[in-house]
Amino acid sequence: MFQPQGIYAAMLTPFTNEGNINGRVVRQMVDFMADKGLQGVFPVSSVGEFVHLSLVQSLELMEIVVQQAAGRMAVTPGVSSTCIKNSLILARRAKELGCEAVVVCPPYYYPLNQDTMLKHFETIADSVDIPVILYNIPLFTTPISGDIVALLSTKPNVVGFKDSSGSMVELLHHMNRVKQSGSDMSFLTGREDMLAPALFMGAQGCMTACAGIVPEVLLGIWKAFHAGEWEKAKRLQFALLPAVRAMFSVPFPAGFKAAMACRGFSMGPLMQPLQTAEQKRLEAVKGHIRILIDELLQIVEREEQ
Repeated sequence: MFQPQGIYAAMLTPFTNEGNINGRVVRQMVDFMADKGLQGVFPVSSVGEFVHLSLVQSLELMEIVVQQAAGRMAVTPGVSSTCIKNSLILARRAKELGCEAVVVCPPYYYPLNQDTMLKHFETIADSVDIPVILYNIPLFTTPISGDIVALLSTKPNVVGFKDSSGSMVELLHHMNRVKQSGSDMSFLTGREDMLAPALFMGAQGCMTACAGIVPEVLLGIWKAFHAGEWEKAKRLQFALLPAVRAMFSVPFPAGFKAAMACRGFSMGPLMQPLQTAEQKRLEAVKGHIRILIDELLQIVEREEQ
């Protein structure tokens, strides 16, 4: 059974001015990430504005990424939806396309308790013949409790857990509970600013936006860790933090799209328009992000010499 490990990019979604998916730029992004050596990509993601995509657009994006990746790296698309029927449609199509796994977060908008969440995940896992990666993102929906993670980890096709809580405490307790359950589920941090600490404590990698924006940095941390170069991993981790703060200083995911544009990709408009003041703030931050990205790449180059 497939198990995710390594550096995965949570893909941003480029749009045309008409609000359609810009397939040409998606293909360029996939090539960029594959050429950099990423182990996988996560399209139809939170940072990719999946909540603004129609079901048809989600299927379109998934198909473009799989076709362009052409087996060069794992493709694990998001199939999250408040409508479980749509999640199953997406997951089954992912299986048909040959995706390695699918990523699922808890339903959002309507409040739900842990029992309802468990039933949601069980229904998806039991209804599809494809590995499932659980996605914990308390910023946008109900957190997945440790008890639920441990219970779901015993299902044969629940193979991974992407934790975007940003809490090492929560991550460690999840890892400990799953270990006690006898599962070998993979753990991926969903926060680029804690990759090195997560690896040191036994996580198998990350699934983050910055992995697609500055893959050189995240791969540098990964390689340094596995080479036993602890100080280098720490230096790269700390070097990344100012850029992450800058990206989060404007409404999500505007800062991350601005950073991706700094790498030469035309990202198009945000699907959620910004207020005038927010737009001005974004314009002011863009230049700062560009400087930080350039500095990061220079640091990576020096570390490799």
